[in-house]
Amino acid sequence: MRIQILQIAKTKETAIAELEAEYEKRLGAFAQIENCILPAGKKDEREAAQLEEKEVFFKKLDRDSRIIALDGRGKQLTTEEFAELLRKERDFGTGRIQFLIGGSHGLHPDVLAAAHQILSLSKMTFTHEMVRVFLKEQIYRAFTILAGKKYHK
Repeated sequence: MRIQILQIAKTKETAIAELEAEYEKRLGAFAQIENCILPAGKKDEREAAQLEEKEVFFKKLDRDSRIIALDGRGKQLTTEEFAELLRKERDFGTGRIQFLIGGSHGLHPDVLAAAHQILSLSKMTFTHEMVRVFLKEQIYRAFTILAGKKYHK
């Protein structure tokens, strides 16, 4: 399975980047994972920044992949439901997923509309850097569930 994470800006916090790298390493046993770092909008104003970032997202969208945008207003899944989503895509879909993570201003409404699904990790607000770790951990946890491993208890 191929998983691509489109994210705005690289992770600056060393500790967070190390956690990301750890989960990417673990995921290697289950899937091919690729980070695609997109430039952040240069504007400070929310709508202007989102508009700039929309253009770079649209250039990278793979219409043959299942596109899942992360947004606080999206649908929340249990870990088991998330594992089932990955299993279905792996076994019956194209075997390719793109996760979209916006920057500090979130995703433009047109980017959300282009997604097949909008997923929320929580009703709480997190930094986009923390979301990357949470997403990778949940992807890893989902694959361990599917493989019958003991990581998920």
